[in-house]
Parts: sequence; structure tokens; C-alpha cells
Amino acid sequence: MEFGRLLTAMVTAFDVKGQLDLQRQTNVIDHLYSTGTDAIVVAGTTGESPTLTKDEKIQLIKHTVQQSKGRGKVIVGTGSNNTKETVELTEKVTALGVDGIMLVNPYYNRPSQEGLYQHFKAVAESTMLPIMLYNIPGRSAVNMSVDTVVRLSKIPNIKMIKEASGDLGQVTEILNATSQDFQLYSGDDNLTLPILAVGGKGVVSVASHVIGKEMKQMINAYDEGDVSKASRLHRELYPKMRALFAAPSPAPLKRVLEEIGVSAGPVRLPLVALNKTEEAQVLSHFSF
Repeated sequence: MEFGRLLTAMVTAFDVKGQLDLQRQTNVIDHLYSTGTDAIVVAGTTGESPTLTKDEKIQLIKHTVQQSKGRGKVIVGTGSNNTKETVELTEKVTALGVDGIMLVNPYYNRPSQEGLYQHFKAVAESTMLPIMLYNIPGRSAVNMSVDTVVRLSKIPNIKMIKEASGDLGQVTEILNATSQDFQLYSGDDNLTLPILAVGGKGVVSVASHVIGKEMKQMINAYDEGDVSKASRLHRELYPKMRALFAAPSPAPLKRVLEEIGVSAGPVRLPLVALNKTEEAQVLSHFSF
């Protein structure tokens, strides 16, 4: 199954009381598809998944699938540090018409590489959907090694990885050691172009909420062999990409979305809104 080059890790929209707001969510979805997004990733880190209840995740997934029909594919983050619960949620969302599953490294438990392998294998066996591994050691406290990724890539429905280790050497080694059918996506906006240059498929992006058209232009320029244009766009977009992580994500992103008229509401505790200094710093990188 083809998911495209520019995937967006979508924010979850809340109302002023912090409850799920599906009307605002529709506005976000419409905005993403109109600005270059090929597929949406629901209930990932940017979607504040740790603060969503299972019922909220199901509501959000059903809504996104409905709103995405005919426009793009939907990948759902079902990963947690509890293998049994991850399997159960994966089985539930498989029945909702989603197109793929994203599985983050189990966090806090700090499993061994064998533990990682057995966790992902167990979840893969619970669904026929294509699976995207999600390696983000900065949040999970454990890095999925190249050898473990290679082992997992041989499981038939484990088709891709979102690599957010920030290590281009590791990215290169994964691409060298896996089959051409196994796809690698950047998990960091600012590494999109370098990862394309070593053979990556695309990016699972946060910044595409606000600079999606420009990111798509960068990817297209690279594909067309205009590396000079792609490099120029990368350099122009880099400060904006960094600004969106100047405070714990997605607080900066939600503030910028509000400024461009695509409000996704507040963040949920334990995240908090930007203070005035942070707000000024983030907004200074954007023209409205």
C-alpha cells in the first residue's frame, strides 16, 4: 500500500474546556489535505496520545477515517508500553477502516532489543494491516537497533519505520540492510531532505500543519533532480521547523495554527500553553 511522501502527525483538536472537538478536527483535516498532506497519522505524539482515553481515540479515528475518504490514507498510533493493551487497541482500530498502524517503542519499561522484537512481533500478528515502526529514543528511553529493525522488517506486514533517532548513520545502515520494499520515513522535519538524499521515502511531519505546501515543493524539487532548489527550500524552512519545537510539542504548533485560523484549541496537562516570551519567539519566525 502506498502512503505517499508527506505524512502529517495530526494534532488532536480540543474545545476551550479541553474536550475532544470534532468540528475543529474537521477543519484541521480539511486544511491538511488542501496543503499537501498525503496521509494522516492519528493519535501519535503530536496528537497528545498519552492524554487521550481509549474512547476518545476511537471517536477520533472514526471521524478521521470518515473525513479522509477519497482524499488520503489514515495511519493510527496504537503503540504503548503494554503489549496486551496495544494488541487489543490494534484489533479494535483494524475494524474501523484504517489503512495502517504505527507502533512506538515501548516507553518507560526500557525493554531489551529482544523485548522490542517480541513486542512488535506480537502486535503485528494481531492485524493484517501494514505497520510503521516508530523509533524515538528521546521519548522512549530506548533506541531500536539496526539489527532489530532488520529482523522486524522480515515480518510480512511490518512495512516501514518512522526514524526519529536523529542519527543519519543509523538511517543509512537501515536502508542498506533492509529490502527495497521496506520504507523509511524521517521522524524529524529538519532531517527530511538529508534522509531523502540517502534513500528515505518521506517524512512524518509536524511542520506540515503550517508549511505543508512548501515541504511538498521541497520533496518534489528533490524528486525532479533540482537539488539546488530543494536545498534552498530546506534552508528557508529550517527556522520554522525548529520554532515549532521551541517548547514542548504541540504547544507551539497549536499557537501557530490559531494564528492562521485553523484553531485546534488548547493542549492538555501536563502540557501547558506558551508563555508570552515563548509565544513571541515562536511567532517571530512566521509571516501572517
